[in-house]
Amino acid sequence: MNTSDVEPKGARYQIGEVAERTGVTQRTLRFYEEKGLLNPTERMDGGFRLYSDEDVQRIDYIKQLQGLLGFTLAEIKEMVEAEEQRQQIISTFRPDREIPDRLERLASSIEALTRQLEVVEHKVEHLEAMREDLQGKLARLQRRKLELEESLASGASSTSSAT
Repeated sequence: MNTSDVEPKGARYQIGEVAERTGVTQRTLRFYEEKGLLNPTERMDGGFRLYSDEDVQRIDYIKQLQGLLGFTLAEIKEMVEAEEQRQQIISTFRPDREIPDRLERLASSIEALTRQLEVVEHKVEHLEAMREDLQGKLARLQRRKLELEESLASGASSTSSAT
């Protein structure tokens, strides 16, 4: 696509600019594209990718999900696709639509949010299980430490239990 044939729709950035703005490598951006997480809206002559501000926001969202929340790429893809579906519905809102159409659109939004919530709840379940395991280990070690301190205070020496 030749950029002169495209109507201006906001800023467009080449891959190097996007990599610098988002703090990810160009290789990572291509990987996101291969996995279906990102789809640059335009290409220049010669095949150079052009990214929009929305693409940059999506990359930041992917980074947040992956880095801060530890989401897998599959989970991120599900979250991003559901969010994209919701945003498409929101962007085409018209209050004059017939009630059955509005109900259908609401059902689609509810479905998208439900998919996102399922991904998050799955992650929370795993994190809660990990937390319980760590709390159990910590409690056992704290009990053992207390036992050893009490033994030391009473003047007895015990080497029968490992630390």
